Amino acid sequence: MTIEQKRNLVTAIPGPNSIALQKRRMEVISAGVGTALPVFMDEAHGAILRDVDGNQFIDMGSGIGVVTIGHTNQRVVEAVQHQVAKLTHTLFTVAPYEPYVKVAEIITRHTPGTFKKKAAFFNSGAEAVENAVKVARKATGRTEIAVFDHAYHGRTNLTMSMNFKMHPYGTGFGPLAGSVHHAPMSYPFRDPEGMTGEEAAARAITYLEKRVGASQLAAVFIEPIQGEGGFIVPAKGFLRTLDQWCKANGIVMVADEVQSGIARTGKWFASEWEEGYEPDLITVAKGIAGGLPLSGIVGRAEIMDASHAGGLGGTFGGSPTAVAAGVAVLEQLEEGGWLERSLEIGEILTTRLIALQAQYPIIGEVRGKGAMQAIEFVEAGTMKPNSQAVEELVRHCHQNGVVILNAGTYNNVIRFLPPLAISDELLHDALDVLAAGLEKLAQ
Repeated sequence: MTIEQKRNLVTAIPGPNSIALQKRRMEVISAGVGTALPVFMDEAHGAILRDVDGNQFIDMGSGIGVVTIGHTNQRVVEAVQHQVAKLTHTLFTVAPYEPYVKVAEIITRHTPGTFKKKAAFFNSGAEAVENAVKVARKATGRTEIAVFDHAYHGRTNLTMSMNFKMHPYGTGFGPLAGSVHHAPMSYPFRDPEGMTGEEAAARAITYLEKRVGASQLAAVFIEPIQGEGGFIVPAKGFLRTLDQWCKANGIVMVADEVQSGIARTGKWFASEWEEGYEPDLITVAKGIAGGLPLSGIVGRAEIMDASHAGGLGGTFGGSPTAVAAGVAVLEQLEEGGWLERSLEIGEILTTRLIALQAQYPIIGEVRGKGAMQAIEFVEAGTMKPNSQAVEELVRHCHQNGVVILNAGTYNNVIRFLPPLAISDELLHDALDVLAAGLEKLAQ
């Protein structure tokens, strides 16, 4: 399937067919399942989404980082079609199949760390995180888990406890799981001026030693670049210093790379941007399978082997179709060009966004790595979060055919996660729409 890679609006947004579908939706879909853009998509390819009214949108979110390799990537589609016609399900823990092994072979080759690694696969990012908690507790015999301010790890009972922001993810859903402790994060834009990564790590370590005790901690979970928290990139030295402390105290260091991994930042994993940082376990999902539900844990073999047989798994975890899609994605990444494309996209984004920052004082910071970039909005001349500007800009972009996403603890961040298949022309077109929205705000 091909769709012309061009933004094209033929109706008002939403169009009449989307409006009709929204009415049907309201009758039968839970109100708890929200929608940022009430437009119903019919098909997609590359970096373009086409709705049921024929409008074509530039996708700057990739389904929150899922279709990193592009919508309906040909090799992913072919792999899924072949697999679903050949073998749809047995459950790997009942009767295994080769693609599960193959995707593990590829992912262990590219995960940071010089040690031997093993993997296990599940469905969602939250499942991967929960299973990483299980593995760390089993390996250490300890119970307590450390996470960080502004973190997001999922919507299950345990991962809701691990999130920093309660609303909307945990409001009214308690009681939540215990034995989870939140430590201060390195947030260079909002930390005291001049604070180094090592100093920020010392602050977090002091808190955990006093509040929990290193001997009680099974694992420290951290996103090397925070996702829902607003694409916060910790100061250099923060991750490395935490990792050294964990290794000195027998604590499992877990990098949650559900959003930042699989070529998103210009490296296989965002953890690789921090020299000397080698997490024991990494959780993956989103971009690993081109849109199919696949997640996993990969890390030190001795930690991954700590669980007894039957302790890890699940009926649909690592399904034949999902792992076949995963192989198709990872093989293309191995063939080359995608990491470089991520860096090229990052260069275009940062150049354009920094130019806009110089023009509009409501842009407080531009940050990110590769094709994972964000802008944080403030009230001009202050550090006060400006969520209203983000709300108006998101609405403007949606109305003009560009799908962008908000983020941030204070709802004052716009994040960019375009498919790596996007052209320079489409990328500039999307940024032109954003620039027009900023000019409209300034007036």
